[in-house]
Amino acid sequence: MPDISFRRLFDLSGKTALVTGACGLLGRRFAAGLAEFGAALVLVDLDAARPADLAAEMVQRYAIKATSIACDVADPQSVRRMAEAAEHFAGVDILLNNAASKGGSLDAFFAPVESFDLGTWREIMSVNLDGVFLVAQAVGKKMAERGRGSIIQTASIYGLLAPDQRIYEGSEYNGRAINTPAVYTASKAGVIGLTRHLATYWAAQGVRVNTLTPGGVASGQNDEFNRRYSARIPLGRMAEADDLVGTAIFLASDASRYITGQNIVVDGGLSAW
Repeated sequence: MPDISFRRLFDLSGKTALVTGACGLLGRRFAAGLAEFGAALVLVDLDAARPADLAAEMVQRYAIKATSIACDVADPQSVRRMAEAAEHFAGVDILLNNAASKGGSLDAFFAPVESFDLGTWREIMSVNLDGVFLVAQAVGKKMAERGRGSIIQTASIYGLLAPDQRIYEGSEYNGRAINTPAVYTASKAGVIGLTRHLATYWAAQGVRVNTLTPGGVASGQNDEFNRRYSARIPLGRMAEADDLVGTAIFLASDASRYITGQNIVVDGGLSAW
């Protein structure tokens, strides 16, 4: 048998990971997990101050190199500048393509299908799907030129399954009635399809592209939503952000070196029913 250290397959030392949506619920934990396994970080978010603070925290806690870049992923010029700045910091080995948006108005985002505004639809799509493509395009191009890289794109269980409307009866998020709008479902389904396309497109250049699909993550929903959603889950609870980090590290590392074009679903068993 070949002499190999399986533990070292997970080691990210000497690699640089770029995380979009770095200051969000999942982005912060993804960044921490990648840093703990040794990766240098390029932390990207819309607001310049927040990723700068997070970068400083990661440097202090994990003794790794980190930088921050402000970027509007829906703006091609902003993405181009971000990708160039990231290359000046270090060649990017890992892209966690994680940025997403609910748009400028939660009332518009949670509107029913019958009255959902097309302008809001396009606003959400510009980040959740167009932005994912633009970042993958800019960063993946450089990876392909170097002949290596791992791209991990965050989707959602509702890009794979339709939401059960019954769980929203009496459900709230930070004190307001909620649902899962069709634009969210469509955008996340698009991410899964985009991943498969890019995986086959860049495979010959050594770039792997996979989707990480979370189930529902606890993040301010009321007890009624938690109860109704958890009743649908074989493991009996909603996800915590940290439940997703191990999968991100696996997909970023050489432990998954023969995995590409896949949708890794972390949903507590919901999609197995």
